[in-house]
Amino acid sequence: MDAEPPSTGAVAGEDDAASVLQNEPEPIPAQSAAAVQSENARQYCSNITDEATDARYARQVAALKKLEEDVNGRIEALETKRAEYEEWLKRREDFLRKAEESVVAIFTQMRPDAASQQMAVMAPAAAAAILVKLKPRIASAILNEMEPIKAAQLTTTMAGLARASDEAKNPG
Repeated sequence: MDAEPPSTGAVAGEDDAASVLQNEPEPIPAQSAAAVQSENARQYCSNITDEATDARYARQVAALKKLEEDVNGRIEALETKRAEYEEWLKRREDFLRKAEESVVAIFTQMRPDAASQQMAVMAPAAAAAILVKLKPRIASAILNEMEPIKAAQLTTTMAGLARASDEAKNPG
């Protein structure tokens, strides 16, 4: 067991401490520390850029999906309302058509003088619409019983209705 004698009275642990002190880097000046810190921050930012971009993209996708769900919900609500309105409009048109048919049937059964008195006080457009749907023989008998001025107004209105329906059938 040969032991190495300590050199110049130094203890064995002191040599290790001295060698560590010699290998220790010199203190960094203040400007150098700021540059290192800036470089570390830049490297950190470049390391998390992809993750931050992915997170931002995921938030945007989630927001877009929520907006899409809201829009789809509104579209469904509008489609439901549209269907309700179409059904209501169909029932209304059916009712008006039946009412109109029954009014025409009533005027068909009336005496011409009574029908002419009723139509004389009606709105010209309504009276003309009824006269147009009556058989020509009955309509002419009713017009014959009216005052000439009122009969002329209704005839003019009927001619306008006929032209309007012809234009609707053959536009242009």
